[in-house]
Amino acid sequence: MGKWQCLPHCPTQHAKAYAFQALHNRPGAFVIPNPWDAGSARLLASLGFEALATTSAGLAFSLGRPDGARRVSRDETLANARAIVDSVAIPVSGDLEKGFGDSPEAVAATIQLAAGIGLVGGSIEDASGDPASPIYPIELAVERVAAAVEVARALPFPFILSARAENFLHGRPDLDDTIRRLQAFGAVGADVLYAPGLPSLDAVRTVCAAVSKPVNVLAGPGYSVEALAEAGAKRISLGSGLSRVALGAFLRAAEEMANTGSFDCLADAYPYGSINTRMGGN
Repeated sequence: MGKWQCLPHCPTQHAKAYAFQALHNRPGAFVIPNPWDAGSARLLASLGFEALATTSAGLAFSLGRPDGARRVSRDETLANARAIVDSVAIPVSGDLEKGFGDSPEAVAATIQLAAGIGLVGGSIEDASGDPASPIYPIELAVERVAAAVEVARALPFPFILSARAENFLHGRPDLDDTIRRLQAFGAVGADVLYAPGLPSLDAVRTVCAAVSKPVNVLAGPGYSVEALAEAGAKRISLGSGLSRVALGAFLRAAEEMANTGSFDCLADAYPYGSINTRMGGN
């Protein structure tokens, strides 16, 4: 595996991996927010979150690109993830999209590289990136997860592999098929199961009741940690949500300046000194 830099007194990758595993084994749910760069990761860590997960959309937006398959390369994704890993002393899991290839071998290679830059977990999705056939056939989807599991289990520390069923994000609101896929992913060894875009708390509850592995749920307006935990969620992520909150505030302020010539929006800016301190400044 590759080597990486770390903050002074930063736990080793092994220590982070076991801490991340413990979060999934303890009672209750935990929130794993999604930074898009090293700075946003430092801010989240300063608030006491116990683990972070990268976001493909947040990274794409920060690079001035739309989100989607083949918009950001594997090298760019891993470089961003490494910068986030190096910036904090808590576990980081990677949004590895579809594994940057269609074949199980490509997925396996991506997991190996992800572990090599310091990640202690990662997600693989069953979305193909092909508009004509946006979801992989279940047989191939399962083979891809199995290949990722094989690499993860060969590592000298627990690498928490999340398997994603993407039906609801790609116009296929088939809950039965989603559950069937999640069950199959769990059967071949995925540690966490994730179906982003579930339409309701009842759907979250149905998914959680149908599988035996921890479930990650994508948070949204109207949900709460308490309600999602009661429904059976173990892990709660935000996807591109925080990135879009930040960009939304930026756009609203810039629009006010452009349209009215007013700088009153700057009154809402977070204090310079507070942000500087959270980034490690004096």
